[in-house]
Amino acid sequence: MLIADEFFLIIHNDSRGKAKLHPTATGLGLAGGLLAELVLHGHATVSSGLVTVLDRRPPADALAHTVLDQLVGETQQHPVRTWLSFLAQTATISVGERLVRAGVLRRQESRRLLRTTVSYLPIDLNAVAWPATRLRALLDRPEPPSVPDGTLLGLVVAAGLSREVLWSAGPRAHHRLGVLIPALPPPLRELVAHTEAAVGAAVLRGVG
Repeated sequence: MLIADEFFLIIHNDSRGKAKLHPTATGLGLAGGLLAELVLHGHATVSSGLVTVLDRRPPADALAHTVLDQLVGETQQHPVRTWLSFLAQTATISVGERLVRAGVLRRQESRRLLRTTVSYLPIDLNAVAWPATRLRALLDRPEPPSVPDGTLLGLVVAAGLSREVLWSAGPRAHHRLGVLIPALPPPLRELVAHTEAAVGAAVLRGVG
């Protein structure tokens, strides 16, 4: 499962599909996940606060392809924070729909006061709970997590959701989570830091 998908499930680990974060913070975390997917697959990098495209060849995943096309479509480089804010506007729906296509969630629409609300409900509660459970187990193992898993953990911390992974973990897991993010490759470490800053700014504005 891709990083943004697992991040989505950690945020929406609820039988009603209700998010554990404000929509703005949720969108920013998912946007960080979508950019991380491109970095991990060599399509883009993050350096000195900017996102740079490295490989324009289309990724296999349709959503990653769409995000890469958006990056390529700009005539100049933009700051990471700009891309996070832009992608955050549609990230929840985009990733939710990807999980619907994968058969993990089902889409539900409800109308209230002339407004349509979309929710993504779990088909299997165990599948939705698995990403947080898996990360918790990884932190208790002696071997270090993979770079994708380390990045996912970094985004979880950046969004203020570390309790979702650590709620029943032992001292080893708490310690390892603290040293894991600084050990990420520089582009991913920087992306996590910018995501955390963007979420923090949203909280200060009273929307997180």
